[in-house]
Amino acid sequence: MNFKKPVIGIVCDVIKNGLNGFHGVGEKYINAIAHGANAIPILIPAQPAAQDLESLTEFFDADFFEQLDGVFFPGSPSNVEPHHYGTEASATPESHDKQRDGSSLPLIKLAIAKGIPLLAVCRGMQELNVAMGGELHQCLFHHEQFIEHRENKKGTRDEQYAPAHQVTLTTDGFLANILGATTHTVNSLHGQGIKTLGKGLKVEALAPDGLVEAISCNENGNFVVGVQWHPEWQYQQDKLSSSLFSAFGAAINQRFKEKNNKSM
Repeated sequence: MNFKKPVIGIVCDVIKNGLNGFHGVGEKYINAIAHGANAIPILIPAQPAAQDLESLTEFFDADFFEQLDGVFFPGSPSNVEPHHYGTEASATPESHDKQRDGSSLPLIKLAIAKGIPLLAVCRGMQELNVAMGGELHQCLFHHEQFIEHRENKKGTRDEQYAPAHQVTLTTDGFLANILGATTHTVNSLHGQGIKTLGKGLKVEALAPDGLVEAISCNENGNFVVGVQWHPEWQYQQDKLSSSLFSAFGAAINQRFKEKNNKSM
């Protein structure tokens, strides 16, 4: 099928509603991909077998994903199961999504190996770190050295997604270059965070408490960026957020053009 715009695959969560599982993605992510990156958003269901699902691996294989112009890993209420980074005991056993783990972690490795542009937000950034061999803090709020990174659950959406703390961007890093500055104020809605950095990853931003807030990977000269905050929220009103989605859009558009040129 020929598309007039680049296509970005967005990895789905599996959400329990009563006794049934539903595959879905938050509207704000879809909106930012479509209008911020100027791309066609395609929702990719989780592939591992589950209660009502036979494995989809044979349909969503490497050949399928190589047809995409980019992949996006959104935030989620769920956490990566800790056995993926060498810790068996879970501090949040009620907040896992095995099917998403089984889809995201191998897809991240594939995207990096094949040069598919990749953007990861919140849980997505944590997945990127884990896929590259890094570890996570399961509960930042159990460690005195960290500030409170969680949102106020009783607040309105505007309050929860309001700017929360400043980050320091790495000098000459990707984010500093697209922003044209080395500090920025971001929102903060997460209970977990990076403990040890994955192989090949570079720190792009730090919170005031030293927590890694953004990462990148330069393998194959590809666009691989992860941020811990939520740039998709009202991205048009924030310079760094709009610049990030625009840069992602430029990377996928370049891949889109190269693919079309090869097929001519």
